[in-house]
Amino acid sequence: MKQVLLAVLLLLGNIAYSQNDEQTIRTILNTQSAAWNKGSIDEYMQAGYWQHDSLLFVGKSGPVYGYRQTLERYKKSYSDTTQMGKLYFDILSVKPLSKDYYHVLGKWHLKRTIGDLNGCFTLLFRKIKGKWVIVADHSS
Repeated sequence: MKQVLLAVLLLLGNIAYSQNDEQTIRTILNTQSAAWNKGSIDEYMQAGYWQHDSLLFVGKSGPVYGYRQTLERYKKSYSDTTQMGKLYFDILSVKPLSKDYYHVLGKWHLKRTIGDLNGCFTLLFRKIKGKWVIVADHSS
């Protein structure tokens, strides 16, 4: 009986832990869209991306490695607030892969005066030193 009770407690603890992590990840994505919508690509990146040379971003032009290189790519593609527009995420799923990794699937929408853009993304979040960060982003 003790073993069953212990197993139930561990399961409930993991569910609560998982829900807290999911909410943290959703908050990061909300913080990113708010930073984007005020015109700050720097804050957008700082809010969610791993500040490391191993960060991977994959877009229509292929893979980009590194935080600085990803930041430069964003700044080149979205050089002003007209290009940036207003960003909206439609999160389709946030799934734990392990205690340290989450997979996020969603759609992105840019509402712009020069023509709207939209696409899909998959994100790999990793908990590093107690903080959730995006370590891989595939956006199309």
